[in-house]
Amino acid sequence: MRRDPAGNVGRAKEMDETVAEFFRRTILKIPITEMMAVLKAWDFLSENHLQTVNFRQRKESLVQDLVLLCEEKRASLNDAALLDIIYTQFHRHQKVWDVFQMSRRPGEDIDLFDMEQFKSSFKKILQRALKNVTVSFRDTEENAVWIRIAWGTQYRKPNQYKPVYVVYYSQTPYAFVASSLLKSNLPLLGQALTVASKHHQIVKMDLRSRYLDSLKAIVFKQYNQTFETHNSTTPLQERSLGLDINIVDSRIIHENRVEKERIQRVTQEIFGDYPQPRLEFAQYKLETKFKSDLNGGILAEREEPLRCLVKFSSPHLLEALKSLAPAGIADAPLSPLLTCIPNKGMNYFKIRDK
Repeated sequence: MRRDPAGNVGRAKEMDETVAEFFRRTILKIPITEMMAVLKAWDFLSENHLQTVNFRQRKESLVQDLVLLCEEKRASLNDAALLDIIYTQFHRHQKVWDVFQMSRRPGEDIDLFDMEQFKSSFKKILQRALKNVTVSFRDTEENAVWIRIAWGTQYRKPNQYKPVYVVYYSQTPYAFVASSLLKSNLPLLGQALTVASKHHQIVKMDLRSRYLDSLKAIVFKQYNQTFETHNSTTPLQERSLGLDINIVDSRIIHENRVEKERIQRVTQEIFGDYPQPRLEFAQYKLETKFKSDLNGGILAEREEPLRCLVKFSSPHLLEALKSLAPAGIADAPLSPLLTCIPNKGMNYFKIRDK
């Protein structure tokens, strides 16, 4: 039963309990401040429907009213999945994204790409291999498609609360996958991506971050473009390094001024004048044999290599690295192992003896 804002009571068509609960949990996690924006992007409930809802009431009551509206409109599981995709798009930084790169056979021709054909092929591959799986799509800007996959097993229905999200840009070899994927399902997902996009092979890159837009900027070599708002009236050199040259020069001796100019020039040559893509860490695994000119010693006969792990972390690692030399914390230029991250498209490194 549903009571409308005028107090009238009507009967709505009952929705499957599992679907209703899926809607309830999805709507419940949307912040009140974003509720209207998410619902409008979803575009399932009309303006007239939304005007009947009191968005200033307690959230539990608001969620109940919205679920009942969905019930009246006979919303399906796919409608709920689409709402979940939109919520995830608003909060993409809450996921950790891995990058996968696909390739074609040498000399293989590139066929014309059709997004609808891609989606149909992708879904068929998963559903033929696995009885219980639900796949939902949402097209976005820049010829991208968001894919939501809820995995089940041959004997269990799909778990709608632990889905995998994939973002694929058409006619590119890259896919971005939220890293909650079970290892047992990874080969099937890889097969669906390669076949549907008409590639031959797929590999996981050593690149991971919460910031999907920054990963995209790195793999598409767009990090030399401005993708953050900044004060364009500030000269590029001062904006990128945070230095006021006129004030500093008047207070330092000539030698220091020359060195600061060198550091500034070298830093700009390495990092450029633009904001850096946002990554939270870079990880380096070192494996090396023990070497010593001294005879004997406790490690002299060791067959296994020495291993250590070094991890650099920061809310904005590349901008932090960019500021080290100008701040006097490190010499310029920095090690190529630190500055090559965007060019190599990696933030996981393995360093071994040559």
